[in-house]
Order: sequence, then structure tokens, then C-alpha cells
Amino acid sequence: MSAEKEIPPVQTTEDEIKEKYLERAIRELNELGSDLSSCADCPRGDVMPVQGSGHPQADIMMLKHSATSSEIEEGVAFFGRSGHALMKSFERLAIDPIVVFGTLCCKCPLTEPGYASSECISRVAEEIAIVNPRMIVVMGIDALQSLNDLELPLSEPVAEIEGEVQRLTPTIDVLFVPDIDLSLDEEEAKKRFWTSFRVLGDWYAQLPPY
Repeated sequence: MSAEKEIPPVQTTEDEIKEKYLERAIRELNELGSDLSSCADCPRGDVMPVQGSGHPQADIMMLKHSATSSEIEEGVAFFGRSGHALMKSFERLAIDPIVVFGTLCCKCPLTEPGYASSECISRVAEEIAIVNPRMIVVMGIDALQSLNDLELPLSEPVAEIEGEVQRLTPTIDVLFVPDIDLSLDEEEAKKRFWTSFRVLGDWYAQLPPY
């Protein structure tokens, strides 16, 4: 009687591995969104929190401190003027918007963002862990302070230096730029924002191909 042949194990392809990571990131972001919707830490009443949006495994994460009225109305970060301005900037810098994820430190639509609880703002750490970006573009000093306060594992404090790529962790860079919402109505402020933000194009161009 001949011995039965062993069936070789099915090899998992690189694309299948990426697909599984993507599915997990989508699931975890959905779970985080559900948790935020039922969170009672901040006095936001019946208004829903403003959720992050974009690719679940983006190379670039855009981080603002708090929401504008249009973002509160839609419940989505970077909806409205700031989002339109960034889309134009991405086009000028030859950055594919599909590699971008945008979110807020204070996701609760409060009249005074300072009332947001530290537990609420700490949810940004969860988003960073899920998306695992290569770069975080931090917009404004309040967002920068919130990011530093997270004290992510192996992180280094990020300095208030506009337009300079700094290291946050061994795998994540940071670019600090002015608050985009405060930069759209004044020409000099807009130039200052663009001068800092355009550094992102050089950084993106140097990424190794997949």
C-alpha cells in the first residue's frame, strides 16, 4: 500500500496579506467610530462626533485640533473649505489623495474644544495605531500639543518648527504646519501655510515604491 502524498500548504500571497491587514483596519476604525458615537465623556449633547475619513492604511495622516461648523454639520473631518484647499494642494504636490487619512484631536463638536476630556482626545492614539501612517501632518499648536501629550510608545517630542520633517517614532515622521482653518482668509497666513506644507511633496516623492 503506497503512502499517502502530503498536500503542500497553500502559500499566502503578499496581496492576500495586504488585503487582510486592510480588512482589519477597516473593522477597527468602524469599531472606534461606534465607540465614539456612544461616548459620554464630553458634553456634546445629541450632536454626533466628527469622525476621521480617508484610507484606513494611509501613508499620510492629517491632524487638526477641532472641527469647523461644516465639519460638525457633516460629521466628517476636513469637510468644507479646508478639505477643498488640501485637495488642490495635493494636486500641486503630485500626492494621490487616496493615500491620505484626516482626523481631529477633539472629535466632539463643542463650542469650546477645551472642554473635551483627555480620554476623548487620547482616541487619536488608537487611530494612529490602526492607520499606522508614515507621516502625520500636524496643523496648529493646539494639535501639536495634543499629539505630544499622547506620549506614544517610542515617541519623541515634536518641536514647534514649521515646515521641517521631524521624527515622532522610529516608523512615523511628523510635519508641523500652521492651522489651515486660520490660514485661508489672510494672504500672508496662506503663504506661510503653503511654504510649510509643500515640504510634504518632497517627502512623498522620496517614498520607496511599493
